[in-house]
Amino acid sequence: MNHGRRTLLGMAMLGTMGPLFAALPAGGGADGAGGAPQRQLDAELAAIADDPACPLASLSVLALRAGQPVYEGAFGRRTIGNGLFPDRPATPASLYRIASISKLVTTLGLMRLLEAGRVDLDADVSGYLGFTLRNPHFPTQAITLRHLLVHTSSLRDDAGYFWPATTALKDVVTPAAQPMWSSLAGPGAYYTYCNLGFGIIGTIMERVTGERFDLLMTRLVLQPLGLQAGYNPAGLQKAAQDQIATIYRKRAVDSEVWAPNGPWIAQVDDVGARPPAPPPGLDGYVPGTNATPFSPTGGLRIAARDLGVIMRMLMAGGVHGGQRLLQGAALERMFARHWSYDGVGGNGNPLGSILSPRGFGNAHYPDRPGLRLAPGFDAVGHLGDAYGLRSVFAMDRARGHGVIVLAGGTGTDPAATPGRETALARYEERIVAALHRRAILGLAD
Repeated sequence: MNHGRRTLLGMAMLGTMGPLFAALPAGGGADGAGGAPQRQLDAELAAIADDPACPLASLSVLALRAGQPVYEGAFGRRTIGNGLFPDRPATPASLYRIASISKLVTTLGLMRLLEAGRVDLDADVSGYLGFTLRNPHFPTQAITLRHLLVHTSSLRDDAGYFWPATTALKDVVTPAAQPMWSSLAGPGAYYTYCNLGFGIIGTIMERVTGERFDLLMTRLVLQPLGLQAGYNPAGLQKAAQDQIATIYRKRAVDSEVWAPNGPWIAQVDDVGARPPAPPPGLDGYVPGTNATPFSPTGGLRIAARDLGVIMRMLMAGGVHGGQRLLQGAALERMFARHWSYDGVGGNGNPLGSILSPRGFGNAHYPDRPGLRLAPGFDAVGHLGDAYGLRSVFAMDRARGHGVIVLAGGTGTDPAATPGRETALARYEERIVAALHRRAILGLAD
């Protein structure tokens, strides 16, 4: 595997550190220049990325300790050459389609609209959408933003959660679309993870502002933080487009079946073959019609180091670069525990083997068996899983510790190698544990 690793010390010497790393003490790394934990972490992550049990196409990571970055690394190839274009190594600047961590960032934009008085978490969303949104089995019960944020809206993903820009959401999210609706529990009564809910949230954000979702999120969140990131890769500057990582799986060319001995097959963002294209049908698109082509649920392209900027802003109570993006009270509301499993299945359906307590657009990973991401790490954040990518955004806000993991595709089905102590895949569990142990705690063997 081609490793494009960049520890903080190396980046500082090269003079290429961005604003995220300006406050890092000289020496960098897990315990300063040449420290044992840093060297062991470099080797450990390289071995995980190369592990034949679950090889990774690419891997970018970041760790924060006490609110400051202490380690970043990049391994593997963001694009894998096929004779028509060369291999391109993963770097700390590589942008990934981060899957469901996007929901947390989308929620930050929504919370800004909440602070501005543009939305009410407990209002019937029909008034924002311009059409009536009702579960036909519970027609008198309103659906609210609170329900959508916590996955208790009674909507389901069974009939899809993405449509072209030429399709109006009001024409597909209807009482007649039976697979979209739970017949067993009404709004607010039962948790089932639902991507569709965030497509509706994005459409509401468009309706109340008159702005297209990707441009709105740039104005509300990404630009104030100084990030080259976005929900529409075609709208990024060329330098950022050139850093986009293709998401891969090893599978047969003509089948969706995992094939560990097969080639790496591009699943999304095949930018080695062509530049990123905008969602089809945008010509004439009216904001507030259907935001799902921008995927508020999973479509943000961003680098691990820029996710670190977001994480540090959250740890700083909503402040970045001396400017306030969100009030501390809004963040406390966002990260409060708004839903918890009752332990018997009466109020929620497990996602895999984990039923994390939920905030608004985030999950809680307390340091308890079955819920933790690493022993001794009490965290909030979000996980992502789409097209072969897996991602982790997890932080202990009280202590300022955090880890970010972006893995751009696996060679085997991650479900075939589950974690031993957590609900993560085994390779994710190993990465998070290594970052926590060596970068955050500074422990060497």
